[in-house]
Parts: sequence; structure tokens; C-alpha cells
Amino acid sequence: MRREYITFTGNLPLTVNLETIKDYPLHWHNCLEIIFVLKGTVFVQIESETYELREREIEIINADEPHRIHSYDEGNRVLLFKMDLDFFEKYYSDVRNIYFYTNSSEEGVQEKEKYQILRRFLSILACEAIQQGEDYDEEIEGQMVKLLFHLLNNFHYLIYDEEDLKENDTQFERYHRISKFIYNNYMNKISLQDIAKREFLSSYYLSHEIKNMAGTNFMDFLNSTRVHESVKLLLDTEKTISEVSEEVGFSHTRYYNKYFKMYYKMTPLQYRKKNYISEKKYEVSKKYTELDIKEAIEYIATYLEDYDRFNYEKEIIKIQADVGESLGELNSYWKEVINLGDAIELLKDKEQSFVKNIQQNIGFKYGIVQYLFDKDMRIYFNKNVDFLNWNEVEKLMEFLVDIQLIPIIILDKVFEEIELFLRLLESFILYFSDLYGIDEVQTWKFRVAKNLPKEYIEAAQEIFDKYELEDIIEEPFEEDNRVNSIFDTSYMVPFIIHNFINEKSDMLFLKAYDTVEENSVMSNELFFGSQGITTLHGIRKASYYAYYFLSKLGDNLIKKTKGIL
Repeated sequence: MRREYITFTGNLPLTVNLETIKDYPLHWHNCLEIIFVLKGTVFVQIESETYELREREIEIINADEPHRIHSYDEGNRVLLFKMDLDFFEKYYSDVRNIYFYTNSSEEGVQEKEKYQILRRFLSILACEAIQQGEDYDEEIEGQMVKLLFHLLNNFHYLIYDEEDLKENDTQFERYHRISKFIYNNYMNKISLQDIAKREFLSSYYLSHEIKNMAGTNFMDFLNSTRVHESVKLLLDTEKTISEVSEEVGFSHTRYYNKYFKMYYKMTPLQYRKKNYISEKKYEVSKKYTELDIKEAIEYIATYLEDYDRFNYEKEIIKIQADVGESLGELNSYWKEVINLGDAIELLKDKEQSFVKNIQQNIGFKYGIVQYLFDKDMRIYFNKNVDFLNWNEVEKLMEFLVDIQLIPIIILDKVFEEIELFLRLLESFILYFSDLYGIDEVQTWKFRVAKNLPKEYIEAAQEIFDKYELEDIIEEPFEEDNRVNSIFDTSYMVPFIIHNFINEKSDMLFLKAYDTVEENSVMSNELFFGSQGITTLHGIRKASYYAYYFLSKLGDNLIKKTKGIL
């Protein structure tokens, strides 16, 4: 059977498993499942769509929703939460008619606050299941109730990307009734007029309401529901295609074939031949390894730092300190600036993941970006061209805005003629002011490169004055590409902490990640003395943990003497 029946034992409405998954074939089950990727990349096929989930990303699988999980990443780690709908039904009686969705296709969208809160709820549930401390079962149930209402308010299938519906209760309830009726009656002969009569609406008005709700017309919405539901009959029964077609509500097999091909790019018969396997072979085809759930702690600990019940290994020590005679607030300039390197490198997924992680755990204010207006960023411009292609630059700026890192853009002499240089700057300001608003652009900073002539700086400042942008930072930026093995050692921890605590003004801006420069002499592929706080492969270096430690110290400097902060 492809339909799996999950049983909940020990009076808990929840199971939590940590797994490495190679392939878990198409199946569905009688509960809500949430997939939380802790490490690596996995692919989740839901009905006819496949979504790529990377580290920290989440996917929700609704009850009886066919899905497959597979990965080419042998080191992946996935937390799987299965939740009892009978438990949820006690707090929201219509929960079985609700579908929840996450956005797994739009880049960076899961950095939004509602996803951060969801990650915390899941981490707390996993923590309680692992530690099993005093009254942990009651705590799990309490957290699950909170999670349920977070899902209803933020990931409900009708409102997760339609914020205005949250304010319109009447329209929301109507949309829910319509979709509920269709999902519960798709196998019958139903029409737009049937629903219009139930809702006391005209068929014309209702057709527009359904288009607003589903993004498609009534018949396409109805038939897509029939098609997706038919998959379970194709894979889990021996019914003929015509019997399946009739059972899901199609008047003729020809129509069933037509709509099935629209979504799955093949006929129902071809789909069955491709995916059907016997129950015995189905069990053998499952390729996953269940791991010790305790291993999950190292991945989710960051979401549990202020959770007072988190006491894994019972090694948390609380220190009471008298701050009445503190030395004052710690100057936070240590996290003012991080060097992000070349703009073209920052467009790559791997490098972006490094910076995202740094922002999440440390949180710098500014990021230095070099060669933003370079030809590598598809900036092609001359006297005869009035249009500038900002597509690649837009991708980068959107990423920085999304992770709340203010850019410090290095102004280089990208054109021999000052007129072209100034036209480029003004085009940049106007384009992104239109995209994000002038208030956002006015927060961005610009700093001159060593080779930028004085007349370029003065002319550029006039443009900045015109749009009330920050004054150009005229202290020339010189990239420090020194290669020194000291950057890869633990000596960086006391060096960074000591110098920032003592406000050394000559502290250099370390890079977010190592880069191989023209003069780099590499003795191995991991460490070669570059200035990144993470390696090329994303390994956190000692300097990373120095910044991370500083981010956890708080604002007050209690005492400062030899060997003590």
C-alpha cells in the first residue's frame, strides 16, 4: 500500500525522526508531515511538481497528499515531523479540510519572519522529544497548539501569499467553503451553478471569485483536483483507466487523458507503467537511513538559545554578574562591516548561503561589494547605448536587501570617460529608487577605490547631493589580499576579541568567505591562509567563532583586565 497509516504511541500526537534519505518513493499518509532540512539538499515531489529544499528550508505535506522525497546528497540530514490530525481537530474542528503550503520555489522567501518562527516551533518540538524532561508531553502538546494557529494564520492555502484575505473574513470564509465543497465532491457531477446556488451568488460573479481564489477557472480547478486525486487510484489499486476516470468524476476517459497530460506530461496509463510497483517492491525501493535523533541538536541549537527548557547534556551554566559598576556599553563597531568580495561571486548560490548563515548568526550592518558595475555583471555601456541592463545587479541587491545587509559599493573607474561614468551612476540610482524607493537607496553607502580620479569623485558627489544620498566615503578602499596561515588558526579568536574590545582602529575588514586570488599559493584545497571567516567549502574558521562569541556577549562590558573581559 502506498497509503501509510501512522500510529501515534505513548499518548503523544507527534513523531520526530532524523533521517538521511536517498529515495522514498511516492506515498501518502493519514497525518500532517513537515519536512525540515538540516543539512544538504533534498527534492520533494508533491503531485506533479518537484521542489528543491536546501539547508534550513521547510516543506509541508498535507494528509493524503502524494509525495516523493529523494536526494543525490549522501550526507543530507532531514527532520521529519508527523502530526496527529485527531489532536489538532480538538482545537480546530475543520482542520481536515485545510491545506497548508510553504513557498519552496522562490529564492530567499523562507528567510521571512514567519518561517523563522516555524523553524523555532519545530526545533522546540524536536528538543522536547529528544530530552524528554519533566512534563515534556504536556509541553509538546502546548507547543503543537501554538504551531497549529501559526500555520492557520500564515501558511493556510488561501492566505499564505494573499495578505489582504486576512483582513476580509467574509471573502476568506466563502473561498474556504467553495474549495471545501469542490474537494469533498469532485467525484460527483457538480457545476458552477450548483455552487452559485449554495452561495447565493450569480454564476458570473462566482466565476470571477473562483478565478481570484485558484488562479484558474472553475472547470480547470475541478479537473485538476480530479487528476491529482486519481494518482492514488493509479498507484494503489488495479482499477482500469476507465474505472479510475469514472471514480474521480470525469464523464469520459478522453477528458481524463486530456487533463492528466496537462499536469503530468503523459497519459494515465503511461504514468501507471512508469510508477506502479508491487507492495513488496515498494518496501524494497525505500532507501533511507534512520539516525540517532540526538544528532539533530547541533543543527537546531541556534533556534533554542533562549528556550529555557533547553538543557541538553545538562551543561548550561548561568552566571549572575553585578553590572552596577560596568565599564559602559560595548562599542558594536566590530560588526559594522564585512567584506563580501566581488559582486559576480556573490551571485552564486554557495557564496550566498555562506553570507546568509553569517547574517543569521552574527548580523553585520554593512557589506563591502566590489566590481558591482563590472562587465562580469553584464554592464555593457557606451556612447551609443542609452539603456543599461541591471538584471544581474538587481539579483544581488535583492539578496542584500532580503538579508538586511546594507551595501557599501566600491566606486571604481569603470569607464575612461567621466560622462559615461556619471550616466551609469544616475541610471543606477533611478533604477533602484524606482524598485525599492529612494529611502532605501539613501541608506546605501559608496566608497572610492584607490584608482578613482578626484574629478570623478567630485562629479559623482554632485549626483549624490541631487538625490540626497550619503556623502561618498573618500578614504580609498584598498583590498587587502595578504595570504597568511595565521588566518586559519585559533590565534584569530583572542586577536579579534582583544582588538575589538579595546577598539583598535586599524582592525581590518575580514572577508565573508575565502577566495582564491591570482597570487594565492595553495597547499591544500581547504585552508590556504586567506582572510575569510569561512573557507571555500563553507567550513567555519576560528575567526567566525570570534565574531559569533562577540554577538552573544551582550551590550555591557563588565570588566576588562589581562586575560579577562
